[in-house]
Amino acid sequence: MSAIASTARPAPQTTQMLLVVLKARTFIALILVFAFFAFAAPNFLSTANMVIMSKHVALNAFLAIGMTFVIISGGIDLSVGSIVGLCGMVAGYLILNGIDIGLGWTMQYNTIEICLIVMVVGIAIGAVNGMLITKLNVAPFIATLGTLYVCRGAAMLFSDGRTFPNLSGNVEYGSDTFRLIGAGTWAGVPITIWMLIAVAVLAAYIAGRTPLGRYIYAVGGNERGAALSGVKVNRIKLFVYMFSGLCAALVGLIISSQLVAAHPATGQSFELNAIAAAVLGGTSMSGGRGRIGGTIVGAFVIGVLSDGLVMMGVSSFWQTVIKGLVIIAAVVVDQAQQKLQARVALQAEAGA
Repeated sequence: MSAIASTARPAPQTTQMLLVVLKARTFIALILVFAFFAFAAPNFLSTANMVIMSKHVALNAFLAIGMTFVIISGGIDLSVGSIVGLCGMVAGYLILNGIDIGLGWTMQYNTIEICLIVMVVGIAIGAVNGMLITKLNVAPFIATLGTLYVCRGAAMLFSDGRTFPNLSGNVEYGSDTFRLIGAGTWAGVPITIWMLIAVAVLAAYIAGRTPLGRYIYAVGGNERGAALSGVKVNRIKLFVYMFSGLCAALVGLIISSQLVAAHPATGQSFELNAIAAAVLGGTSMSGGRGRIGGTIVGAFVIGVLSDGLVMMGVSSFWQTVIKGLVIIAAVVVDQAQQKLQARVALQAEAGA
């Protein structure tokens, strides 16, 4: 009987090792994907490709960081891609046209002012999402889906669906430095990467070192319990959507700066990449669990996967299929990890 029992369940050491592997799955996936494309894709390891890929990863990482906070709190934000497109169009409009204040006067803005206005727009859209969810009790999926369409339509209305070209700015107004956001470097590192480092450090500090971070986890883990403990649940939800909107606005600025142009269709399906990176990095879709560091690694996995598939000439349609499969696989593995952790906890209680 004892021999049968020993084969019916794995030894504690085996279970612990399997749990360690599951927890490190994102790093393992990154190593495997990187190694595969290093051999399969020509020039994958070239310096030029590494620089380009780092910029692509940064764009996904910005959105994924904001998405991580939203998912940890128990929500979802489908509007981030459309916010990217709208904020890029706002930046393009300000650079090319300024704002007509009447009486023949037009107010022009320098690069810093343009960036601040665009960031405020992103935060404001996030606040609208948060208000719809907290004040009107609209489900996050429906609220952000509606915002997705509103923002995409507004982006189209800015230029009747046309591109804002030649966003090189004007020296007289101080907007000529706008292109440096996406193309400039400091100490040999792209400014985009420095921006990502700043946002990631801020997000990690909030999540791990502040009461606000603990409240976000509490709301996602048990909203009712958090409310009974005195946590201002609505304020926490409002914050995470505003932060997500801010991250999307930064991506809109960076892309329009890199391209020196703004197109209303920019950002389509970006929300898929952001969700994939967050989930792949260990963020639980049921809320209450996730780490910014894991999300960054997840963004690298998605970025390396996307660029590697492009370099191998894989169809964009298949790329979408593969990303969807990655999300499904990440959720399945996450569920397996939770079940295994519960089993280990039960074994520990039985041993005690």
